[in-house]
Amino acid sequence: MIREEIVERVLARRGRLHVFERLDARRSALVVIDMQNAFVAQGAPVEVPMARAIVPTINRLAAELRKLRVPVIWVCHQNEADGRDWERFFGAFVAPQARKRAAQALSAGDPLQRIYPELDVAPGDLATTKNRYSALIGESSGLGSILKQHGIDTLLIAGTKTNVCCESTARDAMMLDYNVVMLSDCTAALSAEEHRATLENVIQQFGDVMSADEVLRILQ
Repeated sequence: MIREEIVERVLARRGRLHVFERLDARRSALVVIDMQNAFVAQGAPVEVPMARAIVPTINRLAAELRKLRVPVIWVCHQNEADGRDWERFFGAFVAPQARKRAAQALSAGDPLQRIYPELDVAPGDLATTKNRYSALIGESSGLGSILKQHGIDTLLIAGTKTNVCCESTARDAMMLDYNVVMLSDCTAALSAEEHRATLENVIQQFGDVMSADEVLRILQ
């Protein structure tokens, strides 16, 4: 999906398209962001319809990564039922009549806050919640602690939205000296244009962009 002019720009600056030629499976993790009912289920209050299309690819990639002992980490958004812990978002970007439903859908214990049921979550997978776009800003989630505990320095990012929580986490990861790979066929936005914009941002400034199959080919 990356435009030819962006490919040419990247090649001119660093001499190759991809940042990474090899990835160390022992130090990598698949980070799946916000693939929960509130975003993925049909008719959900903050639905991203394209997120349903990436479910099979995420499942396939996760299954192959588990064989390589690469941790799969599920990161779900979670806020207070009334959204008071994120007033800056709900108060400014959500209409009053929609706020209650959206905040409730992303609160602990609500069925919509759970991981989408067609995703294959294995018993050995790891999980955490966040209450900001980025899972690595401040104390928004336990992701940073999980990564340190498992000696992870490379994040394979999947989930939704590509241009919001996935990109925010990718940017912060790079600034915290993690290696970043945005998975082009395991992320989804509300439009192809928004999806592509993030892929182009990431490959120029924040990390690599690869498909699930490309990642599997270079994992050692």
